[in-house]
Amino acid sequence: MSGATKEAVLEALKEVYDPEIPFNVVDLGLIYDVQVNGGKVKIKMTLTAIGCPMSYFLVEIVRDVVKDKVPGVEDVEVELVFDPPWTPDRMNPEVRRLLGL
Repeated sequence: MSGATKEAVLEALKEVYDPEIPFNVVDLGLIYDVQVNGGKVKIKMTLTAIGCPMSYFLVEIVRDVVKDKVPGVEDVEVELVFDPPWTPDRMNPEVRRLLGL
């Protein structure tokens, strides 16, 4: 039986930082959905900008961190989505305040 939970996945993802904005992908609101089914994890995420040249690397980092940091995870699928479009409104309120938004 897997010990993986949505909460554990989100906590692990707080170690993944956006390459352009110095905050993690969870607090930036880039993680749209996390589903855990046994040892399989599906993540829907977006980027702050559609043409981000680091998108491939960010997806790989997300996949690797979840696999490495969350006990019981055997497979991670990351789907990059752009609908709904990301806006600063998705950020954690404290992050918005720190960025002066």
